[in-house]
Amino acid sequence: MKSLALPALCLALLFSLGARAEVKVELLEAEAIAKEAYIYGYPMLELYKTLYIQAIDTESNAYQAPFNRVAHNTDVYNGKTTAVQSPIPDTRYSFAWLDLRAEPIVLTLPAVDSERYFSVQLTDLFTHNFAYLGRRTTGSKGGRFLIVGPNWEGPTPEKIDQVVRSESSLVYALYRTQLFDDRDMAKMRQVQQGYTLQTLSSYLKLQARPTAPRLDWPVPSPDANPTPDVFRLMDFLLQFVPPHPSEVALRQRLTRIGINSDQPFYPDRLTAGQYNALQAGINDARDEFITFKSAEVDSGQIPTTELFGDREHLANNYLARYAGAAVGLFAASAEEANFIGYFNDEYQRPLNGLRTRYALHFAADQLPPVDAFWSLTLYDANTKLLIDNRLNRYLVNSRMLNRLQRDPDGGLTLYLQRLTPGIAMESNWMPVPPGPFYGVLRLYEPGPEVANGQWRPPVITVQP
Repeated sequence: MKSLALPALCLALLFSLGARAEVKVELLEAEAIAKEAYIYGYPMLELYKTLYIQAIDTESNAYQAPFNRVAHNTDVYNGKTTAVQSPIPDTRYSFAWLDLRAEPIVLTLPAVDSERYFSVQLTDLFTHNFAYLGRRTTGSKGGRFLIVGPNWEGPTPEKIDQVVRSESSLVYALYRTQLFDDRDMAKMRQVQQGYTLQTLSSYLKLQARPTAPRLDWPVPSPDANPTPDVFRLMDFLLQFVPPHPSEVALRQRLTRIGINSDQPFYPDRLTAGQYNALQAGINDARDEFITFKSAEVDSGQIPTTELFGDREHLANNYLARYAGAAVGLFAASAEEANFIGYFNDEYQRPLNGLRTRYALHFAADQLPPVDAFWSLTLYDANTKLLIDNRLNRYLVNSRMLNRLQRDPDGGLTLYLQRLTPGIAMESNWMPVPPGPFYGVLRLYEPGPEVANGQWRPPVITVQP
């Protein structure tokens, strides 16, 4: 607030955006509301960037499919792969953006081998992971699920296993499907082909199909330094999300600076003073996020897994939700998956394979506790790609345990080093580059010991 304390800036801020009635807001109040608005709306601004390039901009290299269609990632990942950063060799993604404005969508899952992990993460515009379908929650038998928007009312059609309601009428469906090994690719793709979507009217075989109004989708701003123009996009997106009962007062405050009102937000109609007040609010919001991330998240006070989940889990902690969207957009909720990054050794020095050999040791009773599977993948830190090696080995996972050499006491030691540890231990060798690298330990359907801290991941140790 410091820069706005001058008497000249304490004059009333007069918004006259379009034909609606004028709203008087003092500049200091406008700054405070702008800060609140940016923290509240940041996740949807970030989410929209992905929505736009995957479902709207057909010229984008990242374009996947139009609304209400599933697209699949079926690439083979190895040391030659350069198109995807930090690829996951034993999991493949499918993607779908759902438009529920006109009618619900019937999401069908096939019956899947109970040994294969699969899930569908449903995320609303606020980045709440509001539901999961799949092995952990609905089982492996498959089923039909009616995904409905916030305003839908109607009977549950026949042969629908569950109705899932979203707060927003735009939804991201992110599918994860386990790939056992290279020989499993055809079967994994067959599972993916069983993921289907259809409108409710198509499911019911109705001739007359509802249609939603055509929209002029805004182009998201690529600017690294956001300006009050982001409120134009936020204003556009809020039309798809009716106010939650706990946020009615907040949404009313936003109207005082022209967001979520009965007219579009026009940043070009702001005076210099108005514009500066809103910009100051955005800057304050970003500063608060930086402080929060440094003091709470980076320090480990708040585990990153706490930043993702449904509305009940996040409990309207908008700063935590902002941090989640900033550090791991579309990350899984803790009960579904837990990703643990390895960037430093036991002495907190960055991992580097040029002159140092490392080991990761799991005690006999301390392998990652999971109901599905765990997987450790290493990446070149310079390229964020898989590490090319003569073994074509890019990960170690729980399905490989019977092929790994166990320690005399039943534990498991993995050797992370540039050169072979010797023929006898080569089964446990994870090749690293002659330079910086990092690892990610992924736990799918982690046990409660992970969340409550009873199980802690081992550290990477330096070998003599």
